[in-house]
Amino acid sequence: MQTPKYPTTDLSKHAFLITGGAGFIGSNLVAYLLENNAKKVRVLDNLATGFMKNLEPFQNNPRFEFLEGDIRNLKTCKKAMEGMDFVSHQAALGSVPRSINDPLTSNEVNVTGFLNMLVAQNESKTVKRMVYAASSSTYGDSKNLPKVEDTIGKPLSPYAVTKLVNELYADVFFKTYGTQTIGLRYFNVFGPNQSPTGAYAAVIPLFMQALKDEKAPTINGDGEQTRDFTFVQNAVQANVRAFFANEEAINEVFNVAFGERISLNMLWENLKNISGKEVKANYGPPRKGDVRDSLANIDKARKLLGYDPLFSVKDGLRLTWEQF
Repeated sequence: MQTPKYPTTDLSKHAFLITGGAGFIGSNLVAYLLENNAKKVRVLDNLATGFMKNLEPFQNNPRFEFLEGDIRNLKTCKKAMEGMDFVSHQAALGSVPRSINDPLTSNEVNVTGFLNMLVAQNESKTVKRMVYAASSSTYGDSKNLPKVEDTIGKPLSPYAVTKLVNELYADVFFKTYGTQTIGLRYFNVFGPNQSPTGAYAAVIPLFMQALKDEKAPTINGDGEQTRDFTFVQNAVQANVRAFFANEEAINEVFNVAFGERISLNMLWENLKNISGKEVKANYGPPRKGDVRDSLANIDKARKLLGYDPLFSVKDGLRLTWEQF
């Protein structure tokens, strides 16, 4: 897939650290940075949810470096930041159900790990800014649609709590130490390198695997719940623009989405059309902690980041199915 270029600045002058770079969004960001001549790209990943196969295309690139380690170790975070100019912090334990089943580990990785990254950034002599993965789960029980950054509800899962705490810590570190961060509230990102395996796989790769195997997937609830699904290249663009955004974007959080919503039933129909396969879905009980409807207002990201999502859901689904 030929990815667009997001005009910001000359990447060959800068070194980037991507935590969670063996994961889904992280590996797509690594690919973009290396394709566009970043001076250096270092990945920090403990491979708990990421895969080395996602990094295989870069192994022989002299500008790429892999560091196996865990963000729960402060020394590791400090070591990873040595000589880096910008950080994209993608490392986290995602999944609402995972956090409900194991809130302690989600908290250790998402909260303690994030705090370690902030401390390491604050002590770094080279890092200028950290862009971090926030989450639309932060909107919690707020019924307002579309979701606007400064209006949130109460979190509905331990995962959502951890992502809200990230935003609070980032704000405190900026006001206390002047640490530059920008948060990106992702809305249901999908695309190549997203794994269909494991107990906590996301819905789109699960649907694609079901179509590939011609087996009925299970849709939680009635399937009429809606999501603002976002192709991964839109998330990559948001990260790249946030690295170099003007000062007015510092210590802000931004919705990263396409700005349209689709029901799971309609998503399944679209995927069946793209694949040319006819498979009926099964329906199961609703999932605990799930938000019923989700739709982002992306005006703030357009204004302060220059964010311009180029891939619709249908475009992204087609490209993802081709890779799948």
